[in-house]
Amino acid sequence: MKQAVTTLTFRTSGRGLTDITQAITDWQHGKGIQEGLLTLLCRHTSASLLIQENAAREVRSDLIDWLDRVAPEGPHYAHDEEGPDDMPAHLKSTLTGVNLSIPVIDGRLALGTWQGIFLAEHRRIPHSRQVALHLLGM
Repeated sequence: MKQAVTTLTFRTSGRGLTDITQAITDWQHGKGIQEGLLTLLCRHTSASLLIQENAAREVRSDLIDWLDRVAPEGPHYAHDEEGPDDMPAHLKSTLTGVNLSIPVIDGRLALGTWQGIFLAEHRRIPHSRQVALHLLGM
């Protein structure tokens, strides 16, 4: 069994989805693991990870719009130390999740044809976000 670990840093441009598939794939390819499992963890409570369609950009904007409707900004939250988008960002992160597990088959991530890995920024302003990766296999 082999394993490899790293932490990658991504700069977001504010609320939205950042496609991080290529950075993850580039790192994974150099590890020599043909069969295994890649786990990812977003190390933040106001950002998250998703596997989502990578072809139609409207999917991304529709998803962000839906999350804004489910967890709207407003004065109805007790937690607002970092502004009105603070608590809604935590709720969105809870809904979408901070970790992913992706099988590696024949040396490649077993993503579907139209799937990409996205870092979801739930805050309005740009942030630097860390994603921890652990690859285990042979």
